[in-house]
Amino acid sequence: NFYPYRISGAHKLHDTDPIARVNFCRWMLQSVHDGVIDPSLVIMSDEAWFHLSGYVNSQNSRYWDTENPHLVHEVPLHDLKVGVWCGISALRIIGPIFFYETLNSERYVNNILRPFFNMLPEPEKEYCYFQQDGATAHTSRNSMQEIENVFDDRVISRGRWPARSPDLSACDFYLWGNLKQKVYRRNPRTLVDLENEIRSVISNIRQEELQRVSQNFLRRCQ
Repeated sequence: NFYPYRISGAHKLHDTDPIARVNFCRWMLQSVHDGVIDPSLVIMSDEAWFHLSGYVNSQNSRYWDTENPHLVHEVPLHDLKVGVWCGISALRIIGPIFFYETLNSERYVNNILRPFFNMLPEPEKEYCYFQQDGATAHTSRNSMQEIENVFDDRVISRGRWPARSPDLSACDFYLWGNLKQKVYRRNPRTLVDLENEIRSVISNIRQEELQRVSQNFLRRCQ
């Protein structure tokens, strides 16, 4: 009378993670309540890889027929892919900024941060908070110096942002899944097609939707 059950994957949390997450959420909600932080002026950032071949989960994909068609999803040994960095706030999505190599501190500063800063008008540089996770490339001395030169102490990163919290990041709980679902629907054939599709999908995201994402972030903190 046993039944087979699949195992679901989840981020492994460290013993100190729950209190760090609670402390961050309390700080964020209190800062919003006190008027220190305008939630519409919080820019959340992250990067993700988009593979040209898309992604097929063989555990969840099924083809129904009277006979086994022996279908095979062919994947090249060295799959073509492009890295995408975006910043997202309740006002707009900044980017995409594309990259093609694994990010280290130097590439993060030169290929991501400096182009990002050039996209910001002065009011956003003066009033926005900037969020990033604690990845080594993000939090190196050079990277943090560049960020603090623009945002001063309005930085939410390692030491404030709780590690292993993709459920609190708008990029993770909204942006990447939404982008990939729509981008791969067009079945891009080249990296140029893939980049154009990413740009097109981002340009069609309305501000009303981004405002709902910002409100969702506060609900998750609560």
